[in-house]
Order: sequence, then structure tokens, then C-alpha cells
Amino acid sequence: MNAIITVVGTDKVGIIAKVSAFLADRNINIEDISQTVLSGNFVMMMMVDLSKSSKALDAVKGELAEIGNSMEVSISLMHEKVFSAMHRI
Repeated sequence: MNAIITVVGTDKVGIIAKVSAFLADRNINIEDISQTVLSGNFVMMMMVDLSKSSKALDAVKGELAEIGNSMEVSISLMHEKVFSAMHRI
């Protein structure tokens, strides 16, 4: 099962490291990643594979939100099918 993670906020040291370490600790593989910094704002999108995750989707979503709060960035996670349906033209 694939999901999309988005991270948005003011750029600071360690965002990618903290999110990546969190995913690795839960056996969640990063399939694809894109990140940029626009005028000091950090924007990252990741496609991740949750099929071998040690945690359920809702638990991962909640824990990511907590990490985002601690870093003062917004982190969201949604199932790939939901993301695709929302962004279909």
C-alpha cells in the first residue's frame, strides 16, 4: 500500500533526517521523494510503501503530525488513491 506524505513549513536543519529516520524505524520505504526550498519555505512530497510497516496508517499519520508540530512544520499523510482522486483533472 502506497501513501503520499507532504511536509510544508519554514526551512530548518534536520527536517528530511527526522522524517526519514521516523519512516525507517517503522519499516516504511521511501519510493520517491521531491523537495525544494522556495523563499525560505520547505516543501517536500514523498511516496512511501506502507506494506511492511510495523504501524497502521492512522497511527503513522498521527505520529507524523506530532513530529511536524515539534518541528513547527505541517506533515500530512494520505493513501495514494485518495491523493490521486483529489488531484485528478
